[in-house]
Amino acid sequence: MKPWLLELLQCPACRCDDSFHLDAEESAGDDVLSGRLSCPGCGKTVPIIRGVPRFVAGAENYAEGFGWQWNRWRRLQVDRLSGHTVSERRFLADSRWPADWIKGKLILDAGCGAGRFTDVAAQLGARVVACDLSNAIDACRANCSEPAGHSPDRGEVAWIQGNLLDLPLRHSVFDAVFCMGVIQHTPKPADVMRALPTQLKAGGRLAYNFYEQNPLRRLEFIKYGLRRVTPGWRQDRLLLLCRLLVALFFPLTLVMSRIPKVRFFVRFLPIAAVHDPGLSVAQQYEWTLLDTFDWLNPHYEICQDHHEVRALLADMGLADVGSQPGLAWATKS
Repeated sequence: MKPWLLELLQCPACRCDDSFHLDAEESAGDDVLSGRLSCPGCGKTVPIIRGVPRFVAGAENYAEGFGWQWNRWRRLQVDRLSGHTVSERRFLADSRWPADWIKGKLILDAGCGAGRFTDVAAQLGARVVACDLSNAIDACRANCSEPAGHSPDRGEVAWIQGNLLDLPLRHSVFDAVFCMGVIQHTPKPADVMRALPTQLKAGGRLAYNFYEQNPLRRLEFIKYGLRRVTPGWRQDRLLLLCRLLVALFFPLTLVMSRIPKVRFFVRFLPIAAVHDPGLSVAQQYEWTLLDTFDWLNPHYEICQDHHEVRALLADMGLADVGSQPGLAWATKS
């Protein structure tokens, strides 16, 4: 655990103003690898395991499958570890934050997964707190700790395992908060979207990425037919199904994606085909396997109407609120 994280933490049980007491058992330099945090207000204790304070009890929650998924495909979407720029391009486009604005900012990654966007923000010079409900936080820590390809301006990263609806963080301290690819997979998306702006200081920026409601989803009957049964499957069993589907359909989608009048229909096949020109064909295949698993694994897939998300943020008193399909952004007044 990074020492600077301690000043940002707040006990989620009693919300007292006193800082946690840190009892370190094993350290590497100034990074605490194991130990515990104790709240002087209510006595709550929080274990630090493998460098991460664990504010949730174990991994038995609706996000458990994501923990398995992101430890299985730990490095694939991390730009500097896999030789592409897909994640940085998406991060900058979806957040609408200029790259030069990010340097030196304190940023919260709410639902970090394996840390593809955590690492982008750090590479651009931000100090990042990465949070995830599942043990995907271990994949994020491993990825961000690998020194290969670090930029000269790289910022620091700290990690916590916690619930976005009960974050163990002080309010009004972050320059920016982003939540990308997470909202639709929570049981209460609106509650998550209302909770996160409290972490922003005045003038802080907010960015959400989510699945948009779309009538065409009703035509994706193969995917949603499978989803009636696959959430809750053992991950190894689901992976076998995904391997079979991708082996059968990926070559077809590769051809279809190169024909302008045909590529639209790729979405109706039973795999989540990825054909980004910034990836090699081998990478496209593996991303397709990952995204197909990501289709069929989650317990929740609750799509949003971006107009409703924009109204929700405006009703909270946020400024500069905007949205487009799958995205919403705002600034805290």
